[in-house]
Amino acid sequence: MKNNMILAALAFCFWACNPGSENTERDYSTLSDEERKELAMEIALNTIIVDGHMDLPLRIYNQTNGDINSAYDFINRQDEGNIDYVRAREGGVDAPFMAIYIPASYQETGGSKGLADTLIMMVEKLATTWPDKIAMAYSPDDIRNNFEKGLLSLPMGIENAAAIEDDIANVEYFFNKGIRYMTLTHGKDNLVGDSSYDDSETHGGLSEFGKEVVKEMNRLGMIIDVSHITDKTFFDVAEISGAPIVATHSSVRSFTPGFERNVSDEIIQKIAEKEGLVMITFGGSFLDQAYADANSEIRAHIVSWLEENNLTYRDPEAQAYIREYSADKKPSVHVSKVAEHIDHVVKLVGIDYVGLGSDFDGVGDTLPEGLKDASMYPNIIEELLKLGYSREDIEKICSKNFFRVWEKIMEVAEKS
Repeated sequence: MKNNMILAALAFCFWACNPGSENTERDYSTLSDEERKELAMEIALNTIIVDGHMDLPLRIYNQTNGDINSAYDFINRQDEGNIDYVRAREGGVDAPFMAIYIPASYQETGGSKGLADTLIMMVEKLATTWPDKIAMAYSPDDIRNNFEKGLLSLPMGIENAAAIEDDIANVEYFFNKGIRYMTLTHGKDNLVGDSSYDDSETHGGLSEFGKEVVKEMNRLGMIIDVSHITDKTFFDVAEISGAPIVATHSSVRSFTPGFERNVSDEIIQKIAEKEGLVMITFGGSFLDQAYADANSEIRAHIVSWLEENNLTYRDPEAQAYIREYSADKKPSVHVSKVAEHIDHVVKLVGIDYVGLGSDFDGVGDTLPEGLKDASMYPNIIEELLKLGYSREDIEKICSKNFFRVWEKIMEVAEKS
């Protein structure tokens, strides 16, 4: 287990110096800022933190040009991206789900299954290259055991069911490869169902094939990820699935009205009714409407400018212009907004139905102040302490809720 003796001693002092603390957890909102910061770090380092979604595999793929034999230095601190081994250890994250992301373009060009296989091998290579620091994980017990050994767990989930192409047998194929959840769509409608980013409504919800996919995922014990799908698709899933469902990287729509990619209160209530989980994501446009509006204006101007000048984002001239243009216009949002989204879910349906799903390496330069990379999870905990959340509450948010849901999904599969 991770240890930090000084911080652990401080935490013990907080308890020991509080009369009646043996039976009643103290109100952490009354701590000084420094005490709260120290306690947040101690909790992060000694609590299992599961993150529902990180896009590191595609970053590795892009930096190695898709060459599985190329070396990628995950173990040392990097100047780019949002996670590496050093920053994960500093922030206390123990089980970041590696997203095996299939861009929607592959639905047109083909090669989805092959890309998924390659990304899976790239994740596995991290564990085989540094077995004294990193291990694969396929169950809650794997994560718990790795935590006790001081190992960083790398569970995996597929983002975009286009990976299974048109063959239901590929669901089991990927489960046997170690995939433990699947996000049903991404940026475009696919053979399974409709995407929240696509206005086509190709199927009006789940397709007939998609309904079979949901049943097969239940049978195998694969977590159904309802991020990215339309509301109609979601309610089809909720009706068909005999197991809990999870939004691995979605925030609360009431903060961003009209943004279907986030989950509505009605969807949050249905997820709780299904004994599932909403894992709050960190991108600024998911957290705050004012941020989203400002970011959209900047993006619209840049797209227009690129077209007028016949340039792409990758051109050096374009990069220079984008930096200069955005310098004094870039909006900001604070890590406290993540805590507000968590608090909204808790007030709506209770503490047992919320978790963390950063989307690190997937939302670009839109992350909140105080939450720019994997070293900064203690800042979320600090904000929750300010709101009066107990240590037990925070442990549920960090991993216990997710483990409960995952184990229930496994139980449903065993009975099928």
